[in-house]
Amino acid sequence: MAAAARRSPLACLEALSLAGTLPLALCGSHSLLGQTFDRMLGFLKNPVVVTAEINLSLVALTVMGLMSRLWGLSYPRAVVFDEVYYGQFVSLYMKRIFFVDDSGPPLGHMLLALGGYLGGFDGNFLWNRIGAEYSMNVPVCSLRFLPALAGALCIPLAYQILVELHFSHCAALGAALLILLENSLITQSRFMLLESILIFFILLAVLSYLKFYNLQRHSSFSGRWCFWLLLTGVACSCAVGVKYMGLFTYMLLLAIAGLHFWHMLGDRTLSNVSLVCHFLARGLALLVIPVAMYLSFFYVHLALLYRSGPHDQIMTSAFQASLEGGLARITQGQPLEVAYGSQITLRNVLGKPMQCWLHSHTNTYPIRYENGRGSSHQQQVTCYPFKDVNNWWIVKDPGMQQLVVSNPPRPVRHGHIVQLVHGITTRYLNTHDVAAPLSPHSQEVSCYIDYNISMPAQNLWRVVKHNILHLKLFISACYLSHCSNSESLLFTFFFQWKILTLKNEDTEHKYSSSALDWITMDTNIAYWLHPTSGAQIHLLGNVCTWASANVAAVVYTCLSLWYLIRRRRKIYDIPEDAWQLWVSAGQICVGGWVVNYLPFFLMEKTLFLYHYLPALTFQILLIPIVLQHLSDHLCRSLLSKSMFSALVVAWFSSVCFAYRTFSPVTYGEPLSVAELKDLRWKDSWNILIRKQGR
Repeated sequence: MAAAARRSPLACLEALSLAGTLPLALCGSHSLLGQTFDRMLGFLKNPVVVTAEINLSLVALTVMGLMSRLWGLSYPRAVVFDEVYYGQFVSLYMKRIFFVDDSGPPLGHMLLALGGYLGGFDGNFLWNRIGAEYSMNVPVCSLRFLPALAGALCIPLAYQILVELHFSHCAALGAALLILLENSLITQSRFMLLESILIFFILLAVLSYLKFYNLQRHSSFSGRWCFWLLLTGVACSCAVGVKYMGLFTYMLLLAIAGLHFWHMLGDRTLSNVSLVCHFLARGLALLVIPVAMYLSFFYVHLALLYRSGPHDQIMTSAFQASLEGGLARITQGQPLEVAYGSQITLRNVLGKPMQCWLHSHTNTYPIRYENGRGSSHQQQVTCYPFKDVNNWWIVKDPGMQQLVVSNPPRPVRHGHIVQLVHGITTRYLNTHDVAAPLSPHSQEVSCYIDYNISMPAQNLWRVVKHNILHLKLFISACYLSHCSNSESLLFTFFFQWKILTLKNEDTEHKYSSSALDWITMDTNIAYWLHPTSGAQIHLLGNVCTWASANVAAVVYTCLSLWYLIRRRRKIYDIPEDAWQLWVSAGQICVGGWVVNYLPFFLMEKTLFLYHYLPALTFQILLIPIVLQHLSDHLCRSLLSKSMFSALVVAWFSSVCFAYRTFSPVTYGEPLSVAELKDLRWKDSWNILIRKQGR
């Protein structure tokens, strides 16, 4: 030990590194510094190595998807089909103007508006017709970027879904390539439309659930397990938030998750506590979080749109008052409780067939009605079923002249006598012994005009509280009593109706279609037409892919029925693991096609070809699944496998040929009249051919 103590610090450090047991105290403070320095040198001498597995096929597919969807994204620099519809909402978002789109939830609109915001769009563009040239202030590429990006990412998602379904990488590659070469999906994703975003979230939800399910057996409640389960719920919520069509896939995944949990209940290796935890985790991730997120989309929507807009009238007066530039100008500084000087609206609470508001305007009753009866010729008072600025009244104290709220406010109570002053015309609500226009047995209600004749104003009203709710929210005119000679009178208001003519509503949209037309692609949609060159863009699918998807669905259905009948008789044509794989693929792909297609037969709305795209995506995923199953289990010999592979190669070549043939109308390339005629493979397709181009 004494010899060791006389060693140099470096020698001591070397001995420490070799033996690992020499006390550091024997080396002194210098050995500690030497050890630290040596470790630093060792770190610098050794290279920093990070290992990662990269799926080059997946990377290549992603790059090709980005190229096919993002190339020439700003062309055409004109409004394309439904961009005229969604663009209006983007402009309203940019200007923070409140609106309501009753056709769908707000997430999709907000994502499109995000593209406009990132591109610096100010919202100043008139979205009035398809084909209108975009002005220079419209960032076309930015507005179309998010749908195009979502469409491109659907390709690697399709690849990953088949991998998670435990099919071969060759089958996964085939599914991704079919999505890549599908003309209709390319067209729909290259413009400011929502279908590509919807399909992206649908596929993300399916992939997330499959990853979660595959981790179930060995990694329950791990970090990865929780992540994929939560992502499933988030993606489902986003899908529903983009379009209500996303609800179909959400319901499918809930059904599959319920079926899987039902199977877990029969697993005796799981304790009751474990089953309860599994149930709560699924309920939280697949029900609670999606609902909370869905509601948050509307919260963000309302938070962004704080200015008064064209759709204010369908909202409550309280909400309108919260919007900048709307009723806020009237109600600003008003007390929450009705007081003298308050500006209020009066709504009937017992009226049928609809609610209406006490309303007046500058028009007067005619001196004589058509039946010869006379009137007071006073200002008309009606009951108007729409929100309007002429519905506002001021509560006035008869003993005072001021029309503003005092400080502190003097609340109006049960039994108080008030006057009601019309906010626009400043005339008093009045009644007198003159027959009403439509109900001679009732007294006329009007706003008093002083004609300097012997018709005194009778404009004092008693407030009668029906219940506390009515007192807080509004004073209903049906419960106000007229004070005249100590008599009370319950009066009636009259509806105003707007009379107009409409075009024949039975006329269908030129490019509308039925759900039966989609399977055989008997229809197309002309999205855009160049005014001179003949270049045009159509929503038109890859004919070979659509036909193959239909064949795959028929083959899957027939084989499944055959297997079920044979298994019922205890005849097992394929191994059990192959059968489970076949069933799982059908739950996702066939189930996804069914839930996204069949509901359209029950809808009365106008349908278009693009409504079929989510269902088509699931059907395309089924094609390589059926092909691999046929190759693995029906082609027994080497010769049959080789022949089948050759047929698959020939078939895929036809898919590539169809893609290239219809690429000009996918990307809007100029075409001659002869080339346009050659693209009309079906008589039902509406390929636009201009006579002056001949």
